[in-house]
Amino acid sequence: KKGWDDRWKLFSDWAEHGKVIQNELLNLVDEDTEAFNRLMETYALPKKTDEEKMLRDAAIHDATRNVILVPLKMMEIASSGFSLLREMVEEGNPNSVTDAGVGALALRVCIKGAYLNVRINASGLEDKDFVKEVLIKSCDIDSKAKMEEEAIMKMVEEKIVRAHIS
Repeated sequence: KKGWDDRWKLFSDWAEHGKVIQNELLNLVDEDTEAFNRLMETYALPKKTDEEKMLRDAAIHDATRNVILVPLKMMEIASSGFSLLREMVEEGNPNSVTDAGVGALALRVCIKGAYLNVRINASGLEDKDFVKEVLIKSCDIDSKAKMEEEAIMKMVEEKIVRAHIS
């Protein structure tokens, strides 16, 4: 937009950073599907002998940990986008501020969905120390994401109000 030419490099950097986050999240969606499919496959492993049962149980345990860790990683990657959005609201074109608001909402939904997956997948795992650690970490990320989304949306609303006043 005219008058913003000197900020083109900054805006381009934001776009590149956002694209990296987006691609990582898209890859994690596929990784999450693969992890779930691997877990389902472990339930089909033979369990006739004690050795087969032990191997099957170990495979189920490992696959279950993975279906917990993938959405946790998704939460971590998605939460890294809030700082970018905050910067966009603070320094970006006021006429594009709503794009950053929509981005904050999208990140929040992504994190909440991944949090739900972490919680449901952790419910069947017997490794209570691992489960406790993951649930604490994921709850913390979810809580911070809620605060970040609310703070960014408040900033967006303030910019919209200022646009109507001026």
